[in-house]
Amino acid sequence: MSQHCLELGGMPQTLSSTSMFTPSGFSPHLQPPKESDQGGLIFQDGNLTSASLDALIQHLVPTTEYYPEKAYIFTFLLSSRLFIEPHELLSRLCHMCIEQQNLNDPVLDKAKVRKFGPKILQLLTEWAETFPYDFREEKMVAHVKGMIHRIAPCDEAYWKTMNQLLQNLNQKLASLNQGEESIVKVNASVSDKLVAYKSKSPPIQRDILSICNDPYTLAQQLTHVELEQLSHIGPEEFVQAFVHDDPLDSTRPCFSEQKKTTNLEAYVKWFNRLCYLVATEICMPAKKKQRAQVIEFFIDVARECFNIGNFNSLMAIISGMNMSPVSRLKKTWTKVKTAKFFILEHQMDPTGNFYNYRTALRGAAHRSLTAHSNREKIVIPFFSLLIKDIYFLNEGCANRLPNGHVNFEKFLELAKQVGEFMTWKQVECPFEQDRSILHYLHTAPIFTEDGLYLASYESESPENQIEKDRWKSLRSTILGKT
Repeated sequence: MSQHCLELGGMPQTLSSTSMFTPSGFSPHLQPPKESDQGGLIFQDGNLTSASLDALIQHLVPTTEYYPEKAYIFTFLLSSRLFIEPHELLSRLCHMCIEQQNLNDPVLDKAKVRKFGPKILQLLTEWAETFPYDFREEKMVAHVKGMIHRIAPCDEAYWKTMNQLLQNLNQKLASLNQGEESIVKVNASVSDKLVAYKSKSPPIQRDILSICNDPYTLAQQLTHVELEQLSHIGPEEFVQAFVHDDPLDSTRPCFSEQKKTTNLEAYVKWFNRLCYLVATEICMPAKKKQRAQVIEFFIDVARECFNIGNFNSLMAIISGMNMSPVSRLKKTWTKVKTAKFFILEHQMDPTGNFYNYRTALRGAAHRSLTAHSNREKIVIPFFSLLIKDIYFLNEGCANRLPNGHVNFEKFLELAKQVGEFMTWKQVECPFEQDRSILHYLHTAPIFTEDGLYLASYESESPENQIEKDRWKSLRSTILGKT
């Protein structure tokens, strides 16, 4: 897994409804239900810390008197997939409900079922809203329908609720599928163009400044792309990205056939594309003055991204400027007013585990909580670092304790991080879309790493023997010249 993780967090270079979670983050206090002694649940200071998988499943089952806390539902549905597949979990949940509520009896206790019905419907609705991808499986929908069939004789309204649930689910899945297809299309159209250009004149059809010369507008369009990409990522992808075989479980690991992290990986690809696009735009112009102008433009765009709360685009732009083919253009950089760039670099400086960035992120998150407009609600975290944090949290603690119990304390922490992200990704983008800019961001040709180095050497000659040798070899492989 470590390799997969590094790939997810990999930058192109090293840098010198969720009604289930509350926007204020998360309330981890999960008091044991009053109605019965929940065997096998271990609490410490009022927080659930560990339990057997069976006890955790039992704790999810609503009754006439009990409904699990929202924080518990989200945490358990998020983490349970490491131990049991969602359709199996739902099957067991339904089975327990049928047993407890005597739903197999030829004559149902209508008063009792009417107390229980709304609770099971609420649970199924919350599950479908927060983890819609789980319901791509026919088995899941079949379990939902089977459950409603049993309780509907007591109240016709349950059919209506179920139909509404399935309708919402279908709409959500349709839009998620569409999003996935468009991501695949963009990726396909881009990979053909990852070419190293034969030479720098004639200029490639267009450049960023001819499409958009206002930093504020470009920062807003980048924010559109970010929020669009984020909207497709399901919370479960963060868990599935780090699935291990479970050493305390003799059965096969979950997700052996399907490890769905497509949207998460597509988002990391977008980050890398933006880095390379920035570097390409800087290395492209033949004249030093124009290159300096492009650098200054991107510095202003990055500053606007910071003000908006779009830290992912900000970091991609800084990373693009720090790539060696760009940073070696010393004559170009002498023409740039670099003070603003150093301020941004300082904000995103990796020292102290990105202390400055984390402080800025907390500020943006706080602003988001008290926001009166969508504009102030925007928080787009530096995604590779979020993945890395979740990876280390996952690696740092075992999923199970030596006694076989699920380490629930760990999953509460995981749910807190993922829950916060889920709140951020639901913000509607307040800026108007500009189709031509968005199209350019997704489809403009970009150099490969070799292409960038060649363009850089063609702009400012190699300074030492290593660079001269590299230039020679690139000219022969890319340009066919000796």
